[in-house]
Amino acid sequence: MTTISIALPTADRKRAHAFYRDGLDLPTPGEPYHDGVPEPLVVTAPGGAEVMFIPAGGFGWVSGVDEADQGRGECLLSITLPDPDAVRSKAERAAQAGGTIIVAAEEASWGFRAVVADPDGHRWQLIADPAYGDPEQPYTPAES
Repeated sequence: MTTISIALPTADRKRAHAFYRDGLDLPTPGEPYHDGVPEPLVVTAPGGAEVMFIPAGGFGWVSGVDEADQGRGECLLSITLPDPDAVRSKAERAAQAGGTIIVAAEEASWGFRAVVADPDGHRWQLIADPAYGDPEQPYTPAES
């Protein structure tokens, strides 16, 4: 089985751990390190992808090459949820766990969503799709 792993920088492992565990309800497997946080800090996203958090400045050590040039990079990660109430609830829990609501829960032209940022500023889009996971009802975008 192939696993997709996404690596993101974090300035504070404890804060990131609390946000993903308590705010987004994502599993954080592994034995605690001396700081009480699993090492490596990995969360398991829906569908089996993994998101690994590397202390800021540590990408060179992990990849074996110098860090990327300083500049702007963007990445939007998404979690599909069953309905608008689940989107609202998860956005609220994310904010209570130290995140920031970037876009409050709303109906967009293509569906219901909210966007939250973790304590390091990584953005997560929470999307409502009642047919998610049901092969009998494939996703079809709303007409605008």
